Amino acid sequence: MKEFYIYILKCNDESYYTGHTDDLGTRLEQHCFGNTNCYTSKRRPLKLVYSEAFSERSQAQEAERQIKGWSRKKKEAFINRDFELLKKLSKSLSENSCHLIKS
Repeated sequence: MKEFYIYILKCNDESYYTGHTDDLGTRLEQHCFGNTNCYTSKRRPLKLVYSEAFSERSQAQEAERQIKGWSRKKKEAFINRDFELLKKLSKSLSENSCHLIKS
């Protein structure tokens, strides 16, 4: 059974890059050797800080989209498995969004 992965890389400028792939090892090599024409190509060296496998590509794609929309603090809480902080940051964001919509 084929697996699909999401991954988060920490770049040398301290930024994060999130992607998905069906071959994590090859994709990491492409990023690390600069064989991609993307965000990471000028931000090496890179460090893999998170990866997770999914059984369907659509699940990995959805997780990637979700994480890409998060703040830096929320990504770091996720990477560090600090689910209480992640929950707090999510609640704070949704409360602020509701407040902005009501105004």
